[in-house]
Amino acid sequence: MNPSCNLFLVGPTGAGKTSIGRQLATRYGMEFLDLDQEIERHTGVPVSRVFDIEGEAGFRRREAAMLDECSRRRGILLASGAGAVLDPANRRHLVERGYVVWLQVTVPVQLQRLAHDTSRPLLADADRQQKLEGMAAARTSLYEEIADLIIPHGGEQEGVAAASERCIALIDQHWNRQAA
Repeated sequence: MNPSCNLFLVGPTGAGKTSIGRQLATRYGMEFLDLDQEIERHTGVPVSRVFDIEGEAGFRRREAAMLDECSRRRGILLASGAGAVLDPANRRHLVERGYVVWLQVTVPVQLQRLAHDTSRPLLADADRQQKLEGMAAARTSLYEEIADLIIPHGGEQEGVAAASERCIALIDQHWNRQAA
């Protein structure tokens, strides 16, 4: 949605939604919300524990409710969960309530960035590459469907600061920001 007072970041696990999102929120003077962190704050337990107790279906219900709640706010930068786009209602909320920026990343870079990450339940699989490729196959068209702006991956060596600056330059060119 352009114009909008909200920025929503979508993309695969390891794309930098949280790291870059914090930088963008500072740049634009917006409140930063990470959807997974909001779920953890609300439930009082890590996302991995929600998965253990309620399974993926229970987590997705909580994710949908939290996305609905958070996306109703004004003047926020929301880093969505990588799988939030799987729910049609979530996609509709993102499109209707904010300017959606898709942060792209390649599977090899995801593998590199997530090599030591043990906190993501969906990556507990023995073959992470196969799992990430499967997620990309299922989600890429959904990211594309809702994106107002696509930020191509900047390369394996690009750090958060450089990626954030590149995002800012593109967002400044395309986002028609409304007052909150």
